Amino acid sequence: MKKSILLLAISLVLSFLISAQEKAPNKDSIKNKIVSGKTITISGVLQPRYTVSLTPGVDVNGAHFDSAAKAINNNFSLRRVRFQVKAQLNEHFEAGILVNFAEFAGNPTGKVLENAFVKYNMNRHFHLMAGQFRPFIGIEDVIPADLIRSVDFTNGYYSFGRNGWQSFQAGVAVFGDISKKLRYYAGVHNGNSRNQTTDNDNRKHVYGRLEADIAKNIILGANAGYGSFKNIKGDMYGADVKSSFILGNNWHFDLDMAYKNGTNFLYFDTLKIKPALKDIRISNFYAIPIIRHDFHLPRLKSIEFSNRYEYLTESNLYHPNPRQTFTPMLGFEFVEKFSAFFQIGAVIDAYKNNIPKTTTYSHNTMVAQLQLRF
Repeated sequence: MKKSILLLAISLVLSFLISAQEKAPNKDSIKNKIVSGKTITISGVLQPRYTVSLTPGVDVNGAHFDSAAKAINNNFSLRRVRFQVKAQLNEHFEAGILVNFAEFAGNPTGKVLENAFVKYNMNRHFHLMAGQFRPFIGIEDVIPADLIRSVDFTNGYYSFGRNGWQSFQAGVAVFGDISKKLRYYAGVHNGNSRNQTTDNDNRKHVYGRLEADIAKNIILGANAGYGSFKNIKGDMYGADVKSSFILGNNWHFDLDMAYKNGTNFLYFDTLKIKPALKDIRISNFYAIPIIRHDFHLPRLKSIEFSNRYEYLTESNLYHPNPRQTFTPMLGFEFVEKFSAFFQIGAVIDAYKNNIPKTTTYSHNTMVAQLQLRF
């Protein structure tokens, strides 16, 4: 814990040393309402989805059954029903709350509330956030919660989230611009997921990240951290590249790639006979190329095709069972800024070793979903 506080203190001091007194601009593009000198921003997203299992004996959630008749092979669902409120109190202070009402469809314990934070903006060099939010560990963490260009976040994102490295966590973070082409992020959080009354030990997850614009349309990022779960100490590290290119004649090409490696606390904690902790690490790589063509028609703004590839193993050396996933998707943008975005595609999952009667089983799924942002 002392190391966590020391690291955060150093980050704060460095941030103040490089800071200049510049006002941070308010970049909110959604309709605002002025209330007693405060700016209130209300937004949301609705994401209905239809899913069909294409593999006999495997249901829409990827679970294998001994009889194909027992598997529910198609389903309508609401993947996300998010409602967000942001308040700009003045040029320096703001707050945000994000809830996902779709979580009530299952057991809502520890869910529903996603973001709940306060933010202090001194200038472009120094921002401070406190509360519950997504730590800045990789490029998926800065994807807006109401806009997903593929069918969903990666499997690795959720695995790292369960282990306290990504997804919604409670803590504090500082970030800002070091220069026009270099940015920093640093933070401390509990590392035991969201909406928990207390941490599960006295240690915290600590991380740092740097991002650099190495070319006009290419951003390189690197991050590292350490943490613990029930006093099991571990670490993580990763790197990523984000690029975007204009091909001409309204054609665009985007390519995101990321690699992360980190301790799998949860899996290690379940084992009665403990192997070496270094043998139980999550290793994840993904790449998502997106080809987009803009039409700018009254009812069709663009069409895009993506095919994300992901490699994931949740135990790198102790009984590893790699999982490879291809996610080809075809998307139609009907309202600008993806405010109405329809997607149809497939999720093709392949495990090295299938385990019958579990979700660790190779399968193919067709997905159609509509994202409405307001």
